[in-house]
Formats: sequence, C-alpha cells, structure tokens
Amino acid sequence: MDNPTIKEIALRAGVSKSTVSRIISGKGYSSPEARDKVLELIEQLHYRPNAVARAMVSQRTHNIGVLLYRRDHPIAAHPFYGKIVDAVLLEAARLNYSIFVTTDHDMSIRSADFMMEKRVDGLILISRLQRSVIDYIANFGVPYVMVNGSTDVDGVIHIVNQDEIGGSLIAGHLAEAGHERIFVIAGPQSHRSHNLRLKGFKTHIGQAGIGIAEEAVQLAETSTFGEGYDIMCRRWDAFREGKYTALFATNDMLAMGAMKLLLEQSVRIPGQVAVAGFDDIDFAAMFSPSLTTVRVDTGEMGAQAVRLLDRLIRQEQDVSPPGELLPRLIVRQSTRTT
Repeated sequence: MDNPTIKEIALRAGVSKSTVSRIISGKGYSSPEARDKVLELIEQLHYRPNAVARAMVSQRTHNIGVLLYRRDHPIAAHPFYGKIVDAVLLEAARLNYSIFVTTDHDMSIRSADFMMEKRVDGLILISRLQRSVIDYIANFGVPYVMVNGSTDVDGVIHIVNQDEIGGSLIAGHLAEAGHERIFVIAGPQSHRSHNLRLKGFKTHIGQAGIGIAEEAVQLAETSTFGEGYDIMCRRWDAFREGKYTALFATNDMLAMGAMKLLLEQSVRIPGQVAVAGFDDIDFAAMFSPSLTTVRVDTGEMGAQAVRLLDRLIRQEQDVSPPGELLPRLIVRQSTRTT
C-alpha cells in the first residue's frame, strides 16, 4: 500500500493520533503496550514520515537554505564558489538535511524571502552581503553562518580563509625568486578576500625591501577571467618594454586571464614574466603553464558551515566561531625556474 498516514496507524493501533506522534518523535508519555503496537505497525506498513509530518512533530523541516551572492556571472558555476556549494551538499546529506540553493547578483532581500517561504531551519550565506540583507534575515530569528564573507554584526559565525597570510606567502615566494618589479591585479576591494590578499602581499613585499609603485597595482572592477585579460591588454606596453618581471593577481581567474594575453604575445612564462594567482581552482593545475597559487580549502569551508549550522539549529550551547583556515602555497610552472 501507499505510505500510510498517522491517522491510519492510529486507527489500526486503537490509539489517538497524538499518541502516534509522541511515539514517532520520542517525546511525551505513551504506554509500553501502545508503543509496541505502533512500532510494530510502522515496521509492517513501512511507514515513513513525510516532510510535513516531521515538521509538525519536531518544529523543524530539516531544510537548509544556501544563499550565494555575487554581482558578476558565473555564480553557481564559479569554480571557487561552486566547490563550496558541492561540499555543503555532501555534508548536508550526511547529516540528513535537504538543501535549497538560490543565487542573487543584486544582493537583495528577494532571495531571503524565498528561503523563508521554504521554512528553512537555517541559512548558509556565501560571499559578501549588504548589511541591510543581514539585518532583514536576522528579523526572522533563523540561525545562519557566513562563508567567505564577513560582517560587523556581533555573534555571527564566519568561516573564512587567512587571506592576508596567503598574500604574504605569494610575496615571499616572488621575492625569494629575485623579482623586484612586480605588477599586481587586485580584485574588488569591497570584498574581504581581495582586500586582505592585497594587504598581505604589500606588507610582506615591503618588509622584503621591495617597493610597489601605485601605478603597479591595478584595481579590477570584477574578479573574472575577462577582466584579467582586458587589464593586461591595457597594460601590455609596460610588459613589452620589460618593466615588470612578475605578476600577482588576487584570484586565479584574473591571473589566467592575464596569462592568456601574455601567451598570445609569445611571452615566456616564467622565463620573462612569472605569474601567480590565489584560490587553487581546478583550472589552475590544468592551465599551461600550470599556475602557481595559494590553496584555499573550499571543501572544508563548505563542510564546516553545515556542521556549525547544525549545532546552531539544535541550539547547542557554546558554539564557538571556528579558527580561520590556513592557506597553502602551491608552486607550479608559472613561477618555477628550475
């Protein structure tokens, strides 16, 4: 037969629907006789509580909402954020949560409304958000965590990479290789990651006694492959004249876009210009020459977000913010001289 209802089980067992609900949820009193009868019928009839019934009994839907905010496309297919979402999906399945994913390039409250309509138990907010959106979400009293973004709202759990340290790792690597004329393409400085990566790079390179002129730092409007290519087109004359021997971009997409133009102009990488990025997306190893970069553990970011949100949903005490994830320098062909 089709999946029976609680009412049908109650009629067969000769008990009330509320008794069946208490036995299924494990909350409240029921006699041993009633409990044995109901559990026997559940086994015989292969009863499985549907999502609505579970929500009525537990006041939880076992749904988590994932909001991915990015002004520029791609969004869900982005090689960095897509890996975070994949990790969220895997960990959520392990903890028996269903996932609703929505993307929003306007950073509006519309996507938050969509999640509230789905009665999610909690939210994972990926990338940067406007304060107005965070305040709006907070009004619903739904727990949430932020991934690869930050806010000045007290008590919010952030899961982020130590981006400033990552920037210093690249600076140390290029300085050690003898580069003193370095060009930098920095992604939007309104985004925490790009801002800290540039800051860490400039601080460390300065400590190494290498000056970076203002004209040697190009602030990008977006963090896309096309933006990296376009910036290198505009600055090609300086590279053609040998003004720079190395390039650092604050993400791999910008770095590979710049590399494409250099390779089209028959520039030897790393013989004439060394190139380094940040994130270690899959394409970084596939590119030719393969790209030196800083690895961000996107898998751990996504999994950690689900685990921490689960604890908040279950209202565990003392859910402490996690430590920032430690980045790792990955040296590949684009800077390797031997």
